[in-house]
Formats: sequence, structure tokens, C-alpha cells
Amino acid sequence: MQVSDFNFHLPEELIAQKPLEDRAGARMLTLDRQTGTYEDHHFRELPDMLREGDVLVLNNSRVIPARLFAHRAGLHTQAGHETTGRIQVLLTEQISEWEWKVLARPGRKVLTGERLTFGENVLQAEVIAHGEFGERTLRFEPTADFYGALEQLGHMPLPPYIHRQDEAADRERYQTVYADQRGSVAAPTAGLHFTPQILEKLREKGVQIEYVTLHVGLGTFQPVRVDKVEDIHLHTERYTLPEATAEAVNAAKRDGRRIVAAGTTTVRTLEHCAGIAKEGKLEPHSGATNIFISPGYEFRVVNALLTNFHLPQSTLLMLVSAFGGREPVLGAYKYAVEAGYRFFSYGDCMFLS
Repeated sequence: MQVSDFNFHLPEELIAQKPLEDRAGARMLTLDRQTGTYEDHHFRELPDMLREGDVLVLNNSRVIPARLFAHRAGLHTQAGHETTGRIQVLLTEQISEWEWKVLARPGRKVLTGERLTFGENVLQAEVIAHGEFGERTLRFEPTADFYGALEQLGHMPLPPYIHRQDEAADRERYQTVYADQRGSVAAPTAGLHFTPQILEKLREKGVQIEYVTLHVGLGTFQPVRVDKVEDIHLHTERYTLPEATAEAVNAAKRDGRRIVAAGTTTVRTLEHCAGIAKEGKLEPHSGATNIFISPGYEFRVVNALLTNFHLPQSTLLMLVSAFGGREPVLGAYKYAVEAGYRFFSYGDCMFLS
């Protein structure tokens, strides 16, 4: 299967640049996997579509202000020239307490061995490794409150298709209302539509709400650079499956009740955990996954999926196509374009059941 099999035409004006004032006001296109039919709805109708006994699983990872600006402290090259200048750094994955993988722009100017300074010496780091496409590894100088420094210096890492600078409102809006485990460099965007009121309505209906944590990392920002789907390899991302969620999923599977995943990150976490489970029973644990789901994959856990609209030829669109069928999903996307749905992180959503 070719990556180009997941292409579709998307007019630039349909890419949402700002969130709606009302989180629950997004449009929601429903897709029936049995019939392939789709209908127009709004997200606030989700409680009407879920059933008593459903287990709704959310990703509670919290986005950190991971986009930073650094000044190069200066490094003498072999030619005797001193390197200086302003560098944009995007934290993408924490390797250890003080070491992070990052994307640096302009990457070609950032050399192994040089030092970067953030703010007025609020943070300092050394470049200790060099990778492709602007990837670098930084070792930060130990500081009393690293995340406090990020809050002071950092910007919310809005995706590159949002063509504006981040604003103060993004600190709250590019974050789910239930996010409490910091570590992501991109929001699990299907969750952005939930409000405390919607969550309460779901609980009143008898929907059981549980959480996983998957910290969204580098793969979100990297385009697919191969032609064949089978050649795609994702970066690893850290996750946690809590005991309450494992027990809830096991019980729902035993009883024949639905497991509803909010977002592709939740799907990947649950399906990875099911793939390594002994005798099909999920066990609470933490780990890392690079699971890639594309058409032909047999789902072990997830029965229904809430998700935003994704980039053409993206691994996330491939996952949704694996769940709903490539032709029905691309047909629904074509309709969504014609109907003027808003796309990507701050856009509208789909519910596949």
C-alpha cells in the first residue's frame, strides 16, 4: 500500500487557525462502520451517542510550553570562526532528567559541543548529539525548577500548519480540561472538545470515564518520508496504563461492553498494551511504544473512536482508515471538505462507531 493512497484535497482555508470559543461547539461527523454512512452532528451530542456501560478512555497528558528561543554562546569552528545567533528549539522527548531530544531551527547551524543560553541565563544547555532533519540532543544544566523555567520562557508548541504566533489564550485552549500529567509537545486534540459539563453528562448517563497517559512526541511534527506504508517507522512515545483503566477495560471486554477511545493517542496506547498482554488481560504498567496502525490491523480493544480530522498522507489518517475502512473514511473526508468542516488541531471532529 502506498502513502499516496491516503491523499486528499484540502483547501488551505479549512485549516482551523484558532479554536472556537465554545469547546463543545465543534461540528462532529459520525461514521457508521457497518453501513459506511455518515451524518452531521455537533460534539455536544456525544452523550446521546454513548451508552450506559460504555468505557470512555481519555489521554490526560499535559502539553508543556516546549518551544524555546536560545542564543548560541559561541563556538570556534575548525576554520576559526565563532558561531553565534538566535535558535528556535522545540523540546520533543525527555531522555533523562536533564537530557532532551529537540528540533532546532535553523538546525544546520547548531553544532555538537556548543552551548545554548535561554533567557537571561535562566536555562543553559550543551548540544551533545546530532541527528537528521534538525534533530539534536541537549543536556541542560541542573536547575531548581526546570518546568517553572519552561513556564516562564516557553511558548505553546502550536503545529506548523497554524500560521500565527501562539497567544496567551493558547496556554489554556491548547490543553484538555483534564490534562494533569505533563510531558506532551502536542495536544491530544480529540480531547480538546470536552468540557466539565459534557464529562458530567456522560457520568450521569452511566458512562465510565478512565484515563491513560501518552506523551505526544516528535512523530507528530515529522512528515512521512517514505513511499510505502510498510516502510513507516514511528518514534517511540512514553505511556502509562493505570490500574483503574486496565481493570475497567478488562471488565468491559468480559461483559461485551464498548470501549470508546478519545483520540488516536488513546487508541495506540490501548492497542499496544493489548498486544503485549498475557492471555488478553491488560496489566497496569508504564513503558514506551512506537506502534503503527494501518489498514489490515485487527483491533483488540477499541470499539468506537472520537478523533479530529488529520493531515493528508499522515500516519494518523492511516490509523483512522484502519478503524473505519480506507474508502469510507476518505469518502467521509471528501464530504467534510465539501461541507466546510474545520480541520486539524483546532478543528472539528469525527465519531466512528
